[in-house]
Amino acid sequence: MNPCSEDIKDMLVAESSLGLVFATNLFVGKEPSNPDDCVTIYDTGGMPPQLTFQQGENYYYPSIQIRVRSIDYLTGWNLVQNITTSLHGRSHETWNETLYTVIYCSSGPALLDWDGNNRVRFIVNFNMQRR
Repeated sequence: MNPCSEDIKDMLVAESSLGLVFATNLFVGKEPSNPDDCVTIYDTGGMPPQLTFQQGENYYYPSIQIRVRSIDYLTGWNLVQNITTSLHGRSHETWNETLYTVIYCSSGPALLDWDGNNRVRFIVNFNMQRR
């Protein structure tokens, strides 16, 4: 099973209206210094997996954080909102052989900070259930 960040990356790339291209303006695990406008997905701590008596029926409850960085406040805000709309409420989808029974926004979008190069950064967090 892939880290959630990899599957979410594929979901975001597939949503062509977002204009995200992996390794160009979409990254996983580490935010690069360039380009100025980019999106980075981080795996974060989730809830413990479901305990069942039947092996193979386990559900996992991971979480991710998505960070949007932009040189323009409104551009960054609109992108983080569009990402939230794209992911929140997705259900019963299989990506890279993993079934996502639900993805939901758990907090955000919110302003994180302005980095040392005067670029705004927004975050949004998602929880999910998968098996």
